[in-house]
Amino acid sequence: MNYFRKNSGTGSNKQASTPIRMRIILGIIFILFATLIGQLAYLQLAYGSRFKSEVQKSDSTVVSSQVPRGVMYDAKGRVLVGNKANNAITYTKGASTSSEQVYKISNALSNYIKITDEKPTEQQTIDYYLADPVNSKEELAKLPAAQKDSDKLTQAQINQNLDNQVKKQNIKLTERQKTAAMIFNKISGAYTLSTIYIKNKGLTNKEIAQVGEHLSDLPGVGIGTDWQRSYPNGSSIQSIIGSVSTEKSGLPSDNLQYYLTQGYSRNDRVGTSYLEEEYEPLLKGTKSTSEVQTKANGDIQQTKSVYKGQAGASLMLTIDAKYQKEVQSTLKSVYNSALNAGAAKYSNGAYAIAMNPKTGALLAIAGLNRNPKTNKITDNALGAINQSFVMGSVVKGATVSGGLINNIITPTNNTMPDTAIYLPGSPVKKSVYPVGTFSSLDAPSALEVSSNIYMMQLALRWVKAKYVPKTYIHMPSDAFEILRRNFNMFGLGQKTGVDLPGEVSGIQGKSFNDKGQILSGSVLDLAYGNYDAYTPIQLVQYVSTIANGGYRMQPYVVQSVGKTSSDGNKIYIDYNKTPNVQQKIPWTQDELDVVRDGFYRVVHGTNGWGTAHKLKDVKPSISGKTGTAQTFYYDPDNPNRKNPPELINATFVGYAPSKNPKLAIAVVFPGLDPDLEGSYTLQVAKAMVEDYFKLHK
Repeated sequence: MNYFRKNSGTGSNKQASTPIRMRIILGIIFILFATLIGQLAYLQLAYGSRFKSEVQKSDSTVVSSQVPRGVMYDAKGRVLVGNKANNAITYTKGASTSSEQVYKISNALSNYIKITDEKPTEQQTIDYYLADPVNSKEELAKLPAAQKDSDKLTQAQINQNLDNQVKKQNIKLTERQKTAAMIFNKISGAYTLSTIYIKNKGLTNKEIAQVGEHLSDLPGVGIGTDWQRSYPNGSSIQSIIGSVSTEKSGLPSDNLQYYLTQGYSRNDRVGTSYLEEEYEPLLKGTKSTSEVQTKANGDIQQTKSVYKGQAGASLMLTIDAKYQKEVQSTLKSVYNSALNAGAAKYSNGAYAIAMNPKTGALLAIAGLNRNPKTNKITDNALGAINQSFVMGSVVKGATVSGGLINNIITPTNNTMPDTAIYLPGSPVKKSVYPVGTFSSLDAPSALEVSSNIYMMQLALRWVKAKYVPKTYIHMPSDAFEILRRNFNMFGLGQKTGVDLPGEVSGIQGKSFNDKGQILSGSVLDLAYGNYDAYTPIQLVQYVSTIANGGYRMQPYVVQSVGKTSSDGNKIYIDYNKTPNVQQKIPWTQDELDVVRDGFYRVVHGTNGWGTAHKLKDVKPSISGKTGTAQTFYYDPDNPNRKNPPELINATFVGYAPSKNPKLAIAVVFPGLDPDLEGSYTLQVAKAMVEDYFKLHK
């Protein structure tokens, strides 16, 4: 009897079928591998040479390089600032240059050149030391395990630990290694495929020869030409021309994004001040371009010039280099005499500026800056546009003009009582001469003797003030606005628009006290020039307006823009500046003649209180106005000093010849001792007129 059911056979069939499935899968895999191998063999045999050439084929990139900046000439075509060519050792960085390769090149190149004008910093020394694979390996081995654990620290942190360790060792380099460290730093900071200057100053013929002999062993190194600014006619005008950044400093950080969007590289040299900055788009020129071919490994294979570039545009200035030198020399000489006499003990400088009154062309801009504590004096021509001073009586021509234009006085009726002003609770406001010297004065005489009283009496009528001597004064709230609007018409108290950056508009004194009450006495001070502060260039624009008959001309320094011929001997002009009239003074010829008569009498009058009779014999004839303003010494180290020394600002404005003027001048000597005022401004004015007409007969 069979107690067990017979197996149906299902299990044995399953076991038998498993190897068959495996064989099928393995077969498919084999077929796929065979197909893949066959395809690879086909590609290798059929297209191998093509792929090989693709791998070995060079890549091409276009790079640009700077060109010489534009030249600046004076009004007579003399070079004020040019470019001095220097031999240079250059380096063009490959696309895949490693730190180890840079280290080897730096060491090799240091055998042939010396860099002595720069020394490596501590960090640069460390970077160079660790670039040596041997040193780097040894220092890494010295690090404690916790300071080089790559699982917990980033590579930057490990590198910093290495730097700190080496720093403690105070590594000392030989002179050759110092040069190598500087080269390493320069190359490491270069952009891929950019050309930098390794050494562009003081390169000797021996260094050039040795580098030239070994160029094949120095990949990326080349011999080229660099340039630097030169000043063949002296540096007295350099503060107007401005400066250019170095390759090391590159683009100024405050305008970095602007320059980058204009196509500059970070290490490009650009104008950083004054004319160099103002005319940067013209002076920079158009960069040269080269096609750089690199191998597959990133090494440079060939460099081919595509466009040689265009040198920067040339600027011809309105300034005569010889006259500029004479004015600067005179200013310095007279200022030194004031110092020697004790008159300029607290003075911080002096300024002189000359202008063509008919066009606005600036003919000379001279300035001195002095530190009263160290007595160090430096050239500061730009102080004429960015320094403000209370100028005193020189502005009285504008006050009288405003009175005439607004019919407060007329050409035939301009006499007023010369009665001092007595405000309640304040010292008497008067002129420099004793009260009662004159019972009355007409406008030309008031200018001749520089009457403060006349200007205050005129202002009282002009603004319609109510005044009772020693008892009461009421000024309308717009009194300051009325007088300032008149001064602005002549350019006083606002920017002239000169084509130099950094010009200031001057300084306005307070109009109201803390209680909102108008400062009545200060309105009167403003009328005779003893309140608001103006710049020297505003003074010369103002006096030019009187000299030329009422046209306020915009001052300018650049006369024309052009290109210099390849031999440097000829200038091709593309643009000439057109004189710009900013405002026409709305006076009649008779009204103008009143002011001109007063300016003529200041120099040529016979009144004993005349202020510039020392200029009477100057040829050609001068007309002008002197000024003296009260001020105090300001000590920046002790701004709250009690009872600071009382000083004066001495000024002069004038034009020559008195008829048909061709020259307008302004001279400012701030901070003189009131007891030793002398005639320093008149001495400078005399020389400025005589020197100009000697050079322009």
